[in-house]
Amino acid sequence: MALVSQSAEPEPQALAGKQLTIGNEASNQRVLKGDEKAAALLLALGPDYGKPIFDELDELEIKQLSRAMVRLGPITQEMLDDLMIEFVTTISSNGSLAGNTDSTERLLLSFLSQERVDAIMEEIRGPAGRNMWEKLSNVQADVLAAYLKNEYPQTIAVVLSKIATEHASKVLAVLPEELAMDVVQRMLGLDPVQKEILEKIEATLRTEFMSTLNHTKRRDSHEQMAEIFNAFDRQTEARFLTTLEETSRDDAERIKALMFTFEDLAKLEASAIQTLLARMDKKELAISLKGASEQVKETFFANMSSRQAKLLREDMQAMGPVRLKDVDEAQGRMVATAKDMAAKGEIVILKTKADDQMVA
Repeated sequence: MALVSQSAEPEPQALAGKQLTIGNEASNQRVLKGDEKAAALLLALGPDYGKPIFDELDELEIKQLSRAMVRLGPITQEMLDDLMIEFVTTISSNGSLAGNTDSTERLLLSFLSQERVDAIMEEIRGPAGRNMWEKLSNVQADVLAAYLKNEYPQTIAVVLSKIATEHASKVLAVLPEELAMDVVQRMLGLDPVQKEILEKIEATLRTEFMSTLNHTKRRDSHEQMAEIFNAFDRQTEARFLTTLEETSRDDAERIKALMFTFEDLAKLEASAIQTLLARMDKKELAISLKGASEQVKETFFANMSSRQAKLLREDMQAMGPVRLKDVDEAQGRMVATAKDMAAKGEIVILKTKADDQMVA
């Protein structure tokens, strides 16, 4: 382990290569071990610069570093200088930096407002593209079609006229035939669209479609708590909600309305359910459905071939009783998979029919 390893994960065995003899005078020479080097370095960085490193450590590593700091004793300026030189040399010669979403967001928050960072990260997490139309051209065709099919044909015509031609053809191919032909006729007679209308469509797509697609909208405390409750097993969830209802029924109702549960998967578009089913491990799916209501089971079976449904029913029957804890965990992983797929633009998760509306 190294404080700056190949994955740039700071760990307490920093600079743990050859032991370093520091100081010119024999009386000042000390040999620091790996955890002592890390402790000295973090003490030198101080709370402002050291905190982000501590945030990446687990409890055992923090305890190890804390013990090393306690026994460290005096560190002279010359010792610290040599330690810094070795640290910088290690980074420049052997280390590498690993950027990710979390580290980028933390850095941006150090000099930008939360609102500005949210907007930037939403753009980054969303489909690639310099503008709305390029981004839509990188959204999976059936996902975009599932969203557009509930809109006015004229609006669909405008959107398809602005995205890449090849992608527009794929979207048209999966739209209902009657609607697709109506859109084709409107595209053939489409006049130049006024700038104000185009901007309105872009704004609506950004706030209603892209934000739903990316799941990166800024959340209030109730939304954050709903995510936490989603991760509970059902007994813990019921216990917390029951207690919360006794103290604040309004908060409890808001959280329940925001929670996305396993049962909500059955409310997805048929194409989204089928895409999700294709991704799931068959055994995990069987365990998940063991604890589902009959209505949810039938919805999933209806989105499979008759042969697949028959085999799945047989698998569920053959496995016998399943622990509720295992069902909860399997259903939680299935919900997480659906959310990951939505974030990548593979499916769309819409919580209400109101989310389907778009102005022309």
